[in-house]
Amino acid sequence: MATLSLTNLTLPGYLKDLTLEVADREFLVLAGPFGCGATAALRAIAGLDPIASGEIALAGKRINDLAPKDRDVAMVFQDDALYPLMSVRENMAFPLKLRKFPNPEIKRRIAETAAILEIEPLLSRKPPTLFRGERQRVSLARAIVRQPKVFLFDEPLLDLDPATRPPMRTEILRLHQRIQATIIYATHDPVEAMTMGERLVILRDGLLQQTGAPLHIYRQPANLFVAAFLGAPPINLVHGKLRESGDTLSFKESNDGVIELKLPDSPGLKPFAGREVIAGIRPEDIHIVTAPAKPGAPRFRALLDVVELMGAETQAHIETGAHTLISRTAATIGSEESGHRVQFEIDPASIHLFDPETTLRITP
Repeated sequence: MATLSLTNLTLPGYLKDLTLEVADREFLVLAGPFGCGATAALRAIAGLDPIASGEIALAGKRINDLAPKDRDVAMVFQDDALYPLMSVRENMAFPLKLRKFPNPEIKRRIAETAAILEIEPLLSRKPPTLFRGERQRVSLARAIVRQPKVFLFDEPLLDLDPATRPPMRTEILRLHQRIQATIIYATHDPVEAMTMGERLVILRDGLLQQTGAPLHIYRQPANLFVAAFLGAPPINLVHGKLRESGDTLSFKESNDGVIELKLPDSPGLKPFAGREVIAGIRPEDIHIVTAPAKPGAPRFRALLDVVELMGAETQAHIETGAHTLISRTAATIGSEESGHRVQFEIDPASIHLFDPETTLRITP
């Protein structure tokens, strides 16, 4: 069983009391901006950097004091780190030779791994003759051929061009399904984090912010940082106040902005009546409309500032008078409509409210 446990893991300046349980065969993504501590966590697990305190256990066995070569983990770096003077076959064989594997076993593992990643035609070539995507695939192969208990991926796609990254993400996901390995994947890319992980761990300045299924975190972010990190384009943050009228609460945008929404009845919001709050509104929850308004539907008029045509969808930048919002919509909007006023709707049930003092999400 390739379970991994981190208990109060601390690296001064990088990680602070990180505690995590990684299940056997789980695909876990550590995500956050640069400097969040994701890479530091991987390097600590691999034994590449010493930890100040805490415990690392693999399959129930404490591995803090083991040398990197004895930890039964394999790390795939952002830089493919291949030996340029060795062929692909020799690069794959190298870690096995260090561990004194017999030649027949080395040949068998290389053949199996090359077939999985479809790199058989590359085996006799050397890294300088390969494209960047091919080198990264070989780097994956060199890790897989070891058949470790845990794979550690440190931003392996960062240097790939935008066209190459999506198919390589698919390749890694397909690989996980095929070899059923435990994988911990570090990334600073929110799109990668959302699309790849079975479970996300969001880090900031070495501190755990939230963990859970990607869609759960996206829909119920624990705080402003998590809400702003996940999503492309990012969530709109609108400052305003909660107003109380009888038993009804409404959100009113600050500085004479046009947004005013009656909120669903919620005991969790009552203590914030009359207080300043921040509303988080996902771009896909701002709907630009042209049809007549339905009775009672909250609809607002605002200036259409910039239109970005993305093909199947459009990103529209809207000026409310107090904020600039981004709407991601399937509505057909031409760039010639920039500078005109448009109408838009927001479903009150779709917004997230945050306490500006603590930055925590206000639980309805």
